[in-house]
Amino acid sequence: MACSLLLIKAFAAWHTGSVAMLGSLADTALDLLASLVTLYGVKLAAEPADHDHRFGHGKAEALAALFQVALITASAIGIAWRAVERLTTPATTQDADFGIIVSVVAILATFALLAYQRRVIRQTGSVAILADNIHYQSDMLLNLSVIAAIALDQYLGLHWADPVFGIAIALWLAWGAFKASSEAIDHLMDKEWPEDERRRFLDVAARHPQLRGIHDFRTRRAGSHDFAQFHMEVDRDMTVAAAHDVMDEVEDNIRRAFPRVEVLIHLDPEGHVDTDDPLVEEDVTPHWFSKRI
Repeated sequence: MACSLLLIKAFAAWHTGSVAMLGSLADTALDLLASLVTLYGVKLAAEPADHDHRFGHGKAEALAALFQVALITASAIGIAWRAVERLTTPATTQDADFGIIVSVVAILATFALLAYQRRVIRQTGSVAILADNIHYQSDMLLNLSVIAAIALDQYLGLHWADPVFGIAIALWLAWGAFKASSEAIDHLMDKEWPEDERRRFLDVAARHPQLRGIHDFRTRRAGSHDFAQFHMEVDRDMTVAAAHDVMDEVEDNIRRAFPRVEVLIHLDPEGHVDTDDPLVEEDVTPHWFSKRI
């Protein structure tokens, strides 16, 4: 479907001379390329850890996203440049009816795709497809703006409308690129989980009655894989075997509540805090826990 829309919009952009239609064409082309790059990135990210990548390949998704950002940014600059040229050298679009028909067809096709994606999301719960579904919802608005730009240009004689809408579309693409790059960079820089998610994790870990404290709690995310590590304190008179049993039970509790998280726990006797955490103390654990996390 994406290939068909790409060909139809390419002809429509050439036939009508509309900058707004050109922006819609660029968005469709990027959708197709982004889907292919995302498919490869998700496939690679799902590969299990190997000898050279002991933490898995999750960051491949972030690298794929940055590649998409570069393409989207270049497209936005090109569309904005063309729109500014049209503002300084006015020209009327042609065959508004054809351009509008193409946009209506794109809206109907996108609506059908959204309905199919929602059904797949209900069946699989895929986060990647959910994000793609949200992106295609914005395409509906994009095609509506193309119809408005062409209609205002040809039917009402507002020749500035088409390049202005073209600039608006370029800004929309640039904003999308910025948001995508921010998330990708957060993954590559191992940004901590959101604070509410960290608290929920600690609440689950703290359920074990023989747990005496937690410190050096650190988290990160790579693609669809989450990682958490912390030091766990137990009674200093407990045997190694008993302490290990407690640790296994804590891990089981965490896995049931956070099945996608890979957990690494270091065992400490109660009161011994061998931290190398340079951060200041944060009071986000129960009062009987070690405050440095």
